[in-house]
Amino acid sequence: MQAFDTDLRNRITKLVKNILAQNSLTADVMPSTKLVDAGLTSMDMVNLMLGVEAEFDFTIPQTEITPENFQSVETLERMVATQLQPATAA
Repeated sequence: MQAFDTDLRNRITKLVKNILAQNSLTADVMPSTKLVDAGLTSMDMVNLMLGVEAEFDFTIPQTEITPENFQSVETLERMVATQLQPATAA
């Protein structure tokens, strides 16, 4: 298993905190914090998805837009890291 990319984690955490701040919410967002528990609504999840796409300059494939991938910073981080890996021939 690859080591977690601290920069990746920090960038995703910052996106989450920015969305919370827009809603006048402050939460201690840990990598395993459930984003809905932190206060994100379904509309916020859409904004987070768009923010992740803009921040990392890629389009999230439809198959990856799942509740599982948007549960926490950790799950988002795994999905983003997978998308950013160079495609390897099977």
